[in-house]
Amino acid sequence: MTEDNKRRGLGRGLSSLLGDDDEDYAALDRVRGTKDVPIEQLRPNKYQPRQYFNEQKAAELVDSVREKGVLEPLLVRRVEGDHNAYEIIAGERRWRAAQKAQLHQVPVVIKEINDAEALEISLIENIQREDLTALDEAEGYHRLIEEFSNTQEQIGRLVGKSRSHIANMLRLLTLPDSVKAYLADGRLTAGHARALITAENPEQLASRIVDQGLNVRDTEALTKKPRKTASLAPGPAPKDADTIALEQDISNALGLKVAIHHMSEKKGGDVKVSYQTLEQLDEICRRLCSHGE
Repeated sequence: MTEDNKRRGLGRGLSSLLGDDDEDYAALDRVRGTKDVPIEQLRPNKYQPRQYFNEQKAAELVDSVREKGVLEPLLVRRVEGDHNAYEIIAGERRWRAAQKAQLHQVPVVIKEINDAEALEISLIENIQREDLTALDEAEGYHRLIEEFSNTQEQIGRLVGKSRSHIANMLRLLTLPDSVKAYLADGRLTAGHARALITAENPEQLASRIVDQGLNVRDTEALTKKPRKTASLAPGPAPKDADTIALEQDISNALGLKVAIHHMSEKKGGDVKVSYQTLEQLDEICRRLCSHGE
């Protein structure tokens, strides 16, 4: 797929990446035909965005596969350097279920797909099926930015989401690991997590939410309780999605943490770039001083 074709395809979902009008890639078997492949020749997708597999749903799928077989072909690509091996692009749950059901072969559709497209297709397929946790979705977006230089706007068009949605999902990755663990196993929802992002003590609040079974509205009320301060002066206004997205873009460009504090149109604001070593400081100075040369 050329760069122009890839950009024109952004926002059209799986059909644009697979080159078909029907977004359900199972329809490819009517066009290209499927091939039965020995199950041991398949490899898991190294760009699989899903890290958490629901055990109950997995067990139900095993029962279905054992009774009816794999009805929907897996989408795969050839493994470079090994003509007898295939990497799964979409359908890893079916492959896992087929193994547990002790099937010897599964139907596949073979497609020439590069690494970026492999991650994109896996991400889109899981989002369309609503199979991803919020954390897995955020990690997928992060990998598209870090590994394949996509912008938040490009990702939004690709998966059919707004830029503010992408920015808000990426903010989940800033939460402490203990909170992300609750999010990964389903004890916290994305709504809970978004409310905790700006909290002063997200770990303590997360434990309280889980222990007391608080809903999202209760969580939002809990995080919005006025804080006791020595001064009555108003604090900074919450950052909007565009400011957060701009912080992320600059951080990605510099490779350093960037914070933007915008007061108002008349008062302006400031941009804070944090560094940890003198080498990083030298690099910042070099970039600023060499601008325009």
